[in-house]
Amino acid sequence: MDVLYHRCAGLDVHAKTIVVCALWGEEDHIQKEIETFSTFTKDLFRLLKWLEDREITHLAMKSTGVYWKPVFNILEDYFDITLANAQRIKNVPGRKTDVSDAEWIAKLLRYGLIEKSFVPPAPIRELRDLTRLRKKWVGQLIAEKTAFIKYWSVPISSWVR
Repeated sequence: MDVLYHRCAGLDVHAKTIVVCALWGEEDHIQKEIETFSTFTKDLFRLLKWLEDREITHLAMKSTGVYWKPVFNILEDYFDITLANAQRIKNVPGRKTDVSDAEWIAKLLRYGLIEKSFVPPAPIRELRDLTRLRKKWVGQLIAEKTAFIKYWSVPISSWVR
């Protein structure tokens, strides 16, 4: 199978950590480096520097939950990022670790075996976030109004015993 990307990395993103496996080099001499980063913003910029130092051009990560969003937002201007559907890149059953997941994602990306998920442009993502936040606040407001009406609609005679 032909190598599509000679300098790529697979990211296994979780709530508190990101495990990265970087692969580069030719087929007869592939170099691999694995590193773990925290998900704080300063650590995401450290991840960016780490990837740039290794001259990585393409990244892939699973789209599980919302944990990929901050990573994507910081790295999207610097790398070609493939956001993969987690169901489509499952590894073989058995012992599964974060390191083996990151390595598996990097290997799949290296040979171009990961289909990109659609990620809308940044302005659309921001608009979606705002509308979701508004919907959440309106729901909370309705809940407060309902609780207020229920509390004050009780007859005064039932207050006194």
